[in-house]
Amino acid sequence: MESPFRADLLRGKAALVTGGGSGIGFEIATQLARHGAHVALMGRRREVLDKAVAALRSEGLKAVGFDGDVRKQEDAARVIAATVEHFGKLDILVNGAAGNFLASPEDLKPKGFRTVLDIDTLGTYTMCYEALKYLKKGGPGRDPSSGGLIINISATLQYTAAWYQIHVSAAKAGVDSITRSLALEWGTDYDIRVNGIAPGPIQDTPGMRKLAPEEMGKGKRETMPLFKLGEKWDIAMAALYLASDAGKYVNGATIIVDGGLWLSRPRHIPKEEVKALSKVVEKKVRASGVGVPSSKL
Repeated sequence: MESPFRADLLRGKAALVTGGGSGIGFEIATQLARHGAHVALMGRRREVLDKAVAALRSEGLKAVGFDGDVRKQEDAARVIAATVEHFGKLDILVNGAAGNFLASPEDLKPKGFRTVLDIDTLGTYTMCYEALKYLKKGGPGRDPSSGGLIINISATLQYTAAWYQIHVSAAKAGVDSITRSLALEWGTDYDIRVNGIAPGPIQDTPGMRKLAPEEMGKGKRETMPLFKLGEKWDIAMAALYLASDAGKYVNGATIIVDGGLWLSRPRHIPKEEVKALSKVVEKKVRASGVGVPSSKL
């Protein structure tokens, strides 16, 4: 699908995307690069990073990959420093690294719960913490009056409750809190905008293959307001908006990109049955005179 944004939208910008070797992270990195940014990808699997970087470079895009684990502060510091050394500065940090799996609370050991929080919540904060000195106004390669941008990839599970996702819900609630707190404090002190994107179910991603394999997908799409899964492109376009001048006054917001799915509830009564029941109830009310205007009695 063709982008609605100009190809030079992010010309001269440097971005780092964690979890950028695959799925949503790779699509965000791809679109940032296609719109003029130089991008660095961070991930734990060297072979995945190499393949992703090769794909970007085959399009003539500026890309580099650094292996590292967002849970480790020394890795975060090293990768961010290497990105700045390679590109001369850092303008955009996208925290997309995440962990997930289905588990009932009674079957989820604290170690598994902690693992997801370590990747999603602590990993997000660690990357932000180590990136501060480069993203703040006056940082290396930056204008003294202009700070950078952080985009945290969240979810919608934590807005209500989700079966078998207590660990992820807790982790993403923490990510949302980090987004708001840093937007307040770092926006005020360092001119850094901090926003989030909360994707719904996105097709052709490792997450969907793990959480909703085809074997369990029958009959599920009918509950979705737009009756379709989202695309990685949809999330990347939201990231481009936030990274562009069009989003320059957006700070502390988490944009939901899920087709309205988080609002959906099961349709307990078919629409035609509701219409029929309404007519029956109306007849009963008129016959009893209850609720009928006195002028019509």
